[in-house]
Amino acid sequence: MDTAPDFYATREMLAWLVEMGADEAIADQPVDRYALPGESPKIAAPAPAPVEVTQKPKPARLGPLPEVDAPAEAAALAASAQNLEQLASVMEGFDLCALKQGARSFVFSDGDPAARVMIVGEAPGREEDRAGRPFVGRAGQLLDRMFGAIGLSRSAPMADQAVYIANVLPWRPPENRTPSDAEIAMMLPFLQRHIELADPEYLVLMGNTPCKALLGQAGILRLRGNWAEVTGRPALPMTHPAYLLREPGAKREAWADLLSLKARL
Repeated sequence: MDTAPDFYATREMLAWLVEMGADEAIADQPVDRYALPGESPKIAAPAPAPVEVTQKPKPARLGPLPEVDAPAEAAALAASAQNLEQLASVMEGFDLCALKQGARSFVFSDGDPAARVMIVGEAPGREEDRAGRPFVGRAGQLLDRMFGAIGLSRSAPMADQAVYIANVLPWRPPENRTPSDAEIAMMLPFLQRHIELADPEYLVLMGNTPCKALLGQAGILRLRGNWAEVTGRPALPMTHPAYLLREPGAKREAWADLLSLKARL
């Protein structure tokens, strides 16, 4: 026959449990202490069995994106233009030339499109970028005086006394740097279409960049004064007015070139 547990021994055991940190009685099942009085205690549902997670297959790695042929895109856009207004629109919307991102203005042309003489420059400078017109800085003022000396002006009311002015690039290169060969090749189809639509009798290529673009040659001091042919039209390479501002002694040769143009006209 079992004897009742000794009171003192039980108390000593309880004190030892408290000293060891057992300060709460734990039943066989958890008790829901938030249940209302009279409700049966809720028994926690057993934990769900672990679900085996399968690793999703990685998507196939795509190869490098195909490079865009910028000159071919420019050629297609240029061919779609049926007049100068359309050409200006497709050029201004052409986003493959990085120069567009840093330029303030799109510089298309100035003067009379019906003029007999079309002047092709390099690219806008700081003043041109601000004004949105080609040749408006100091070099542009000298250009106006040069052609005014042989009776031509961009503001002339009559087409036979006017000039039409455009550039190889319609956006200013950073710090007025020389355009790269890639930039020239990219924008060349637009320039060629520009010449076709304006249809001048004579071209004047101002500086190395237009000669490189349209003649495939550089060395303006060697090329200047020697008539060439571009898209079936006579073309005269000349030193750029900016060069003449730095080298005033070269104005004599520039005057000889202007007289050669006047004789043709």
